[in-house]
Amino acid sequence: MSKKLFIILVLLMSLSLVGIIFVQAYYINNSIKNEEEQFTFNVKKALSYTSQAIEEREFKEHVVKFEKMFPEGVEVDTMGYRELYLKTEDPSSNDVLIYRNSVLEENYKLSSSIFDIGLDSINIRKVLSERETKVFRGNNLDAMLLDIGKLTRSREVFYDDAYKDLSFRVPIYKRVGSEEIHKLLKRKLTEDNIKLDFEFAIYSNNLATKVQSSDFELQKASTFSVPIFQNDNDLNNYQLLVNFPHRNKFLQSSMIRMTLLSIIFTSIIVIAYYSALAQLLKQRKISEIKSDFINNMTHEFKTPIATINLALDAIRNPKIIDDKEKVMRYLNMIKDENKRMHAQVENVLRISKLEKNELNISKERVKLHDLIEDAISHVALIIEDRQGFIKTHLQADKSSVLANETHFTNVIVNILDNAIKYSPNPPKIDVYTENVGTNVILRIKDQGSGMSKVAQKHVFDKFYREHTGNIHNVKGHGLGLAYVKQIVDDHQGHISVESEKDKGSTFIIKLPLIS
Repeated sequence: MSKKLFIILVLLMSLSLVGIIFVQAYYINNSIKNEEEQFTFNVKKALSYTSQAIEEREFKEHVVKFEKMFPEGVEVDTMGYRELYLKTEDPSSNDVLIYRNSVLEENYKLSSSIFDIGLDSINIRKVLSERETKVFRGNNLDAMLLDIGKLTRSREVFYDDAYKDLSFRVPIYKRVGSEEIHKLLKRKLTEDNIKLDFEFAIYSNNLATKVQSSDFELQKASTFSVPIFQNDNDLNNYQLLVNFPHRNKFLQSSMIRMTLLSIIFTSIIVIAYYSALAQLLKQRKISEIKSDFINNMTHEFKTPIATINLALDAIRNPKIIDDKEKVMRYLNMIKDENKRMHAQVENVLRISKLEKNELNISKERVKLHDLIEDAISHVALIIEDRQGFIKTHLQADKSSVLANETHFTNVIVNILDNAIKYSPNPPKIDVYTENVGTNVILRIKDQGSGMSKVAQKHVFDKFYREHTGNIHNVKGHGLGLAYVKQIVDDHQGHISVESEKDKGSTFIIKLPLIS
């Protein structure tokens, strides 16, 4: 995959993810707004219902009081009567339709002492209404006139003016009680599934009255209100108010399940996206590393193969073949180059077997100091050829560990070999051991070229080699330290590196001691 295509894919995936998150956030935000609007609508509805119910109850109580007065022989002060007849005929069917509407208005002047409002008398207007519609077939109008007196009366009584005049003068706490308001509000709110504690009050001209719950506090931002006891001539301007101390918690609780599910699924998408992107980057990096590995391996094999070919061509030369000394020299060269290629192949096979848990690593009690001495002997000739040295500072009193002699010797050899390779000048290597608690610490310090901070993080990764451009001044394929790390881990040990560019590196191995 080209770098450009890879970047485009990552951008498209990122935009899609951001879009999904914004859509989820927009949906949740809209849902919360809808919940708030529905809550406000239900609360307003409950307030309106309560206000109307209280007004209707008060009006009916006044009507009952007024109705009780008339049987006591109250005389009519003034009286008016109006009657309307409407007659229509259908010639085709000879039917006659009669509509009658009569209104009787009686005005009374009554004592107001029963209402305890401080007035001498009150005026009451009583209106009685009769309505009737009848159809007569033929000319049977006489029957119509007889039936008029037998009509069932639909009686309407209007006490609006008197009711409003009286109620205006009654203190609000005598007109309605807190228990009634609480009962009506709770019933209506429960019908709309609002099972939430609330506080209420009645205010007059923005001033509190005696009618309120114990913990009511006026909060303009979250208090709902509707008019109550409205009257065109009333200067009280009563308002029924209610607020909900736990309103936000209630609204959030209704959305919490959906919000949590949205967050969970969005998080899964984010994690999946991050994992997929990390895998893409890892695969891309592995692809680059493998390419470098193939190039390095090709370079590593190219030189010994060329050397072997040259040596074979030289041996086949008639002038050389009779010279035993030169023939042996070329044969030794072929053998050394063959060993080098074999060692590289062995490293690849070891890593592969370690990953598949096929490498048989049997452990036994050995002394770490003996393994160090053995490993140093393997690289002694190379050190001498480079005119360098290895100094040992084996200060650990106890060095017995449970290890595989062959593999752990290879671990130390690999680290020493790297110290030699990455020393541009004659290699100077110091090997230290010490006891720390129940562990033995091995430090291998060189004064070579060192490595960057980035290289230190990846130095034990398979195939990893710090880039030096196209210059193959240090041969290798990035498998040695990966093998070292896996062998140390298999021995329940720990390996780390401390390094600074151009100032050398120190590899630190910690192994558990055995008694």
